[in-house]
Amino acid sequence: MRIGGFQKLTLIDFPGTIATTVFTVGCSFRCGFCHNPELVIKSQFPAMNNLEEEFFAHLAKRKGKLEGVCITGGEPTIQSDIIEFIKKIKAMGFKVKLDSNGTRPDVLRKVISEKLVDFIAMDIKSSPENYSKTVGLKADVERIKLSVQLIMNSKIPYEFRTTVVPGIHSEQDFGEIAKWIKGAKAYYLQEYREMRVLDPKIKSLTKGQKIDLEKIKLEIENNFAICGIRKNS
Repeated sequence: MRIGGFQKLTLIDFPGTIATTVFTVGCSFRCGFCHNPELVIKSQFPAMNNLEEEFFAHLAKRKGKLEGVCITGGEPTIQSDIIEFIKKIKAMGFKVKLDSNGTRPDVLRKVISEKLVDFIAMDIKSSPENYSKTVGLKADVERIKLSVQLIMNSKIPYEFRTTVVPGIHSEQDFGEIAKWIKGAKAYYLQEYREMRVLDPKIKSLTKGQKIDLEKIKLEIENNFAICGIRKNS
């Protein structure tokens, strides 16, 4: 498993759970606005051979205090040994939350069918029409749609979320997203942070641009059991 690091304690990444967050290296998308650019391209990340061992040692030491593990990235599902990694965590008695961009529905199907995860959070990058433009490469939207269906039809707690990027997204995108994932249990609009990003040129698109999250929420919230806004403090 290519691990870029782990946060020893989080009270916000895994809803209702005291957890550790582990970051995998490598991603199947190239979103210019990604705020974890160092985790996107495997070849640009130095190998850290002992990090997985250190991670599991931390879990062993914190048994009885930690309740779960949030696996995020990068994109965890592109890791060849992700299933074995999750099984090892579960065998230690921890709950697992998996963050994904939905590009590997085959992996999601397996973790759902084998009851390996306790919560799934999937990023919805944009409306289907604008997906490829948003993620920086040709996206297989049908695979993304399959992942959405698998998650919505599972009996596992889940959420969908979109980082709303002014200058990249439009209000119309969210009307299309609402039609697409209508009936989802939870959908969150996440405020974009103008920080370090994968593609510095993205700042020329976002500069001076605004998008009203409250207005979007009011327009689409009837499509979901829960619709919220996550703002950066």
